[in-house]
Amino acid sequence: MANQCWTHATLALQLLRIDPGLGGVCIRARSGPVRDRLMTMVDATARRLHPAISDEALFGGLDLSATLATGQLVQEKGLLAVPGPLVLAMAERATTGLAARLAVALDKNNDHTLIALDEGAEPDECLNPKLAERLAFHVDLSDCRLADLADKAGGKASVLQSVTIPHDVTTQIIRIANDLGIDSMRAPLFAIRAARAHAALHGRGQVTSEDLEIACALTLAHRATRIPEPETQEEPPAPPPDQESQNNTEDNFDLPDELLLDAVRALLPDNLLDKLTAQKARAGRGNGTGAARKGNRRGRPLPSRAGRISDGARIDIIGTLRAAAPWQTIRRNASGRDGLQIRPADIRIKRFEEKSDRLLIFTVDASGSSALTRLAEAKGAVELLLAQAYARRDHVALVAFRGTEAELLLPPTRSLVQTKRRLAELPGGGGTPLAAGMMEAFAQATQATRRGLTPTIAILTDGRANIALDGRADRKQAATDAQQIARVLRAHGTDTIVIDTGNRPEPALRHLAQTLDAAYLPLPRADAERLSKSVATALGD
Repeated sequence: MANQCWTHATLALQLLRIDPGLGGVCIRARSGPVRDRLMTMVDATARRLHPAISDEALFGGLDLSATLATGQLVQEKGLLAVPGPLVLAMAERATTGLAARLAVALDKNNDHTLIALDEGAEPDECLNPKLAERLAFHVDLSDCRLADLADKAGGKASVLQSVTIPHDVTTQIIRIANDLGIDSMRAPLFAIRAARAHAALHGRGQVTSEDLEIACALTLAHRATRIPEPETQEEPPAPPPDQESQNNTEDNFDLPDELLLDAVRALLPDNLLDKLTAQKARAGRGNGTGAARKGNRRGRPLPSRAGRISDGARIDIIGTLRAAAPWQTIRRNASGRDGLQIRPADIRIKRFEEKSDRLLIFTVDASGSSALTRLAEAKGAVELLLAQAYARRDHVALVAFRGTEAELLLPPTRSLVQTKRRLAELPGGGGTPLAAGMMEAFAQATQATRRGLTPTIAILTDGRANIALDGRADRKQAATDAQQIARVLRAHGTDTIVIDTGNRPEPALRHLAQTLDAAYLPLPRADAERLSKSVATALGD
């Protein structure tokens, strides 16, 4: 399998050279001899990008030193001004802004191809999905060893424009993409381009079934969102011999859908379903950190903005000089004075973005039904998550609901020892007042927001709510109360994740998660470690 990944990686680079319209390739591999050997196959003129590259370096801008020295406006070219391949190192760290700029550059024309080097160590550390969608190929070289690699030389390539493709292939590829759950039209377009490029690589004038199989495997496997089940259908009767020979003479391209699906299915990762669950859970959940707050004192630097000198404001000297440089000649002629002239409109103020601390509010079901099934696993999962939160210096709070009410067992704290002790003492038994637990968690989230924290509520329950807010044993009213509180939580924009810890997924909990606009994780028969990993992934950690 590792050798096959290497073959696909080298083949992807060859196809990109033939057709730059394929966009590029995402190579997931840590820095080492395997990746270094692959990079020797990349064009030596490829320009390197860093995830923190500035807009001036990308698109060009004012050459400040030359402008001040000559007294005339001097522009410098950016990296995107010259066509050719681009290599993005540490692609998993690329910001959303950089991903958007590179995506626009790839969409605009075929002047550039992108080789994204994804060095992520965890499954959630990956290339921005919007940028990855514009790259035809994705190869994982994590398991490749240098001793197992073998380069395969290509034949004499033909001209890409001269390669033809059978009429019905486009419809077939779209059908295959639909069976794999791919909703992007870029995927079938990339498959068609890759098939033509592969045919050209081997000097063929028409796409064959081999070209189509390889193209679908390279461009569709990593985009699949479901595993297609093999169809068991009766084989159609064989055509008469004369008709069969006539068909083979007229058209040598006859590849059933099932063979294409088998080619793609062979490359699907074993943990595809777990990855898809984590991706769905992360959707809309941000990056797992606290809310962003803009200021002018500390944090991650942001582009400076025009402003006035005031108390606490920090002037961006370079930005101010850049704003003033183009006007120096006009100002000198108008004033009759030499030297650098700065006007109030030139002043640029530094800006920073800092993240607020996060509060994880674990809301644990300690009722009788949960105690008989999953309370032990839920406790273990929460304990593992608490250790991770402590390492990140997050605040944690613990709310338990059982009997007829909910109780705040632990106010927001960073004390791991105290949290473990309170969790170990958590008893089980009684009814399931889910609405009361959500109400208490919402109260803690509201207080945390007032203190400048960013709250996230994690609800661990089997979903069998049977106690209403007023303490009555009324299953129908309990569900109604939970839905009402869920609408309040959603209206206040509180991030929530719902973990179904029951032995079977509970439809009522799925509906509750939809009302909350929250991630829903049904985890039947999962142990404490898997529970904690799934929750951590959903939170974006």
